Amino acid sequence: MAATEKAQQELEQIERQVAEMEAGETDDATRRQIAKLQDRIDILRREMNAPLTAWQKTELARHPQRPQSLDYIERVFTDFSEIHGDRGFGDDAAIVCGMARFHGEEVLVVGTQKGRDMKQRVFRNFGTPHPEGYRKAIRVMQVAEKFHRPIFTLVDTDGAYPGINAEERGQAEAIAYNLREMARLEVPIIATVIGVGGSGGALAIAVADRVLMMENSIYSVISPEGCAAIMWRDASKKELAAEAMRITATDLSELGCIDDIVPEPEGGAHRDHEAAANLLDASLQKHFAELKKIPPAELVASRYNKFRTIAQFFKTES
Repeated sequence: MAATEKAQQELEQIERQVAEMEAGETDDATRRQIAKLQDRIDILRREMNAPLTAWQKTELARHPQRPQSLDYIERVFTDFSEIHGDRGFGDDAAIVCGMARFHGEEVLVVGTQKGRDMKQRVFRNFGTPHPEGYRKAIRVMQVAEKFHRPIFTLVDTDGAYPGINAEERGQAEAIAYNLREMARLEVPIIATVIGVGGSGGALAIAVADRVLMMENSIYSVISPEGCAAIMWRDASKKELAAEAMRITATDLSELGCIDDIVPEPEGGAHRDHEAAANLLDASLQKHFAELKKIPPAELVASRYNKFRTIAQFFKTES
């Protein structure tokens, strides 16, 4: 459990205790105890209001109760009609695709889905797509382009599935194909990292005109534990790795890798799914309104240049 979550629970417990004590008869000893509890409340509130570390944000991004793609689809979009299958091998439940409406406009929604309980997680392969998942995604994106429907993607995956069956069916080729084809689509694309954006498995549905991140989401080429195991041969150095990797929304915004940060409800999106969806909805409306004004040829050229210039550094004369 994230440190902020523990602090929130302790705060709520102490506040209930203080309310019960104040409702009854109070003597000097009780008042002294209430004063001590109030001091503890002040300390907890300061801790919760302090900026979160990269590792604390990683814990929030992985929170089991955090809203997933289907939670946002249910609240932000209407008339969602799911599309299945890659027309080549099968259907991958780790990626959900479907036509929907966004404030009256017909759009396509694509998202990775982890599942909530163990049965769902096994069915969704813990949100790690196989090649057929990516092929399904690009197939329906190309259908959306044919009918001039904008595309919204929701990213929440630790990465593409690394199993031998996925490799035999062309995992790397499927991801590479998506990257190329998404760069060419002549419709507006908005991608949002709603939880964990892991490596090429996330990027395969995130080549977009606007890349957004929820406030407590992360986006990286490898997990902090994996980075620590490689760099220091010690996965316990995950907190140090998280800071060094610059994986938070704030870091990536400063680096120019994303376009906007979507705020979350106090304490994190997992505490209020409705409020989180409303905040995401407002951000999507703003960027969608801007993109609709851009001609298709300019969209494609701008998208290409956007990804070509990410992580380029220029030497300046001293």
